[in-house]
Amino acid sequence: MGTFFRNQRHFTRFAWFTLGFLILVILWGAFVRATGSGAGCGSHWPLCNGEVLPRAARVETMIEFAHRVSSALSGVLVLGLWVWAFRLYPKGHVVRKGATLSLAFIITEGLLGAGLVLFEWVADNASVGRAVSMALHLVNTYLLLAAVTMTAWWANEAQHGRAQPLRWRGQGRVGWLVGVGLLLLLFLGVSGAVTALGDTLFPAGSLREGIAQDFLPTAHFLVRLRVYHPLIAIATGIYLVLAGRAIAAERPGGGTQRLSRALIAVVAIQLVAGFINVLLLAPVWMQIVHLLLADIMWIAAILLGATALTQEELEPQITQISQIASGNL
Repeated sequence: MGTFFRNQRHFTRFAWFTLGFLILVILWGAFVRATGSGAGCGSHWPLCNGEVLPRAARVETMIEFAHRVSSALSGVLVLGLWVWAFRLYPKGHVVRKGATLSLAFIITEGLLGAGLVLFEWVADNASVGRAVSMALHLVNTYLLLAAVTMTAWWANEAQHGRAQPLRWRGQGRVGWLVGVGLLLLLFLGVSGAVTALGDTLFPAGSLREGIAQDFLPTAHFLVRLRVYHPLIAIATGIYLVLAGRAIAAERPGGGTQRLSRALIAVVAIQLVAGFINVLLLAPVWMQIVHLLLADIMWIAAILLGATALTQEELEPQITQISQIASGNL
């Protein structure tokens, strides 16, 4: 057993497994919101309706309780990741830093989830407070995914002796391309979370009715905000395609070409999925698919940025040669 925990390959696999489990928990959380099951345990936290194990529970209670159990398990996994990282890697190692950030964000994730319950920002609540808390929850979730992704990626790089911190200074426009892209994805995610909340609380009977609701001056603010999400998505998608190609051209090493193509492919699929989601009036299953693609897109952007920001800036002549070779000039 001691040999198992001293194996970096085993740690790397565990880190990727933790990331996958977190994505499942996030998707289940979206299912809880979309089905209006957030109040299934009442305003009690961490207990469920005042009980450790709910008895004679309704369907909504079981859905919410299952989410709480899976969230607790994700916390145990991240805690285990952190302990393992500190036992396996030396002081100051980037894997330790990634694991520490992961632990910090899983704690704030739990606190934000608890706040939703304790303030009763669940079920049919359509307040500004709930919208703001959903936005904060989304940002924290994305940062948690980024931290665990980086922990797994650094662990994989450490197996080959290549693990090194990200370098933002001296990266030229690549640093800006990465930073702006990630900020746009965060903004897109926030608008998506608010839009999904509006779709859940104020469903439309038809596409025409939904569009008409969006422009009514007397409509609820969550309804009026829905129209902006597709526009933000299109603008962000165009930026990611152009930025992904530019990053891969200026930092051709480390698999950036492959990651750039993967990011562009996910962006295209996500835009199609978003269009279908609107046409179908945001059914629960399509909201889950849409969120899954959003998480994958975020992770792909994180990996592309990490791969680019661990490379040195190329000389202009070398950059031009690589661009010619890739057909960008």
